[in-house]
Amino acid sequence: MKLFIFTILTISLLSSPSLAISPQKPYQQQSTKFIRTSCITTTYPTLCYSSLAKHAASIQTNRLILTNTALNVTLASAKYTSALMSTLSKNRRVAAREVAALRDCVEVVGDSVDELRRSISEMGRVGGPNFFEPTIMSDVQTWVSAALTDESTCIDGFEGTMNSEVKTIVRTHIVRLAHLTSNALAFINQLASLHA
Repeated sequence: MKLFIFTILTISLLSSPSLAISPQKPYQQQSTKFIRTSCITTTYPTLCYSSLAKHAASIQTNRLILTNTALNVTLASAKYTSALMSTLSKNRRVAAREVAALRDCVEVVGDSVDELRRSISEMGRVGGPNFFEPTIMSDVQTWVSAALTDESTCIDGFEGTMNSEVKTIVRTHIVRLAHLTSNALAFINQLASLHA
């Protein structure tokens, strides 16, 4: 059991989206500086920079693209985390209580995926004829905040007396996802305040 859980944790950490940073090209220096400076304003600046730096060529110095990229990186992490929880919940060596908590996580992280998708879709309207329309930004803020709440609900399901390797795996991935979501929300809030 321990070997299985250790293997899952190792594979999941190595293959988790946005952990690797590509070597920087000279033309990306201004873009990476913009990303680093923007990330300082988030709650988790190190994770923010490591998750966005490899997208520097597309972000350049555009705050809207930065925000959209942060949302897309968060969505990729949410989908990956949901799939991992689903896989763990089907393993027969996982205790029944943990399986129940994992299934709850799959459900709430699934809700988070839906909310992030809706946010990304709505952000697609920003910059068009409804450039920074307050109701659009308000909807996006609401959905991303709801996604963050769902992620916290998953973590809560593993609190209490449960003390296992499964809990460690869940916490590792859900906490990272929640931090990515928090950073994306910070960028959304900045956009909303700049164009209020």
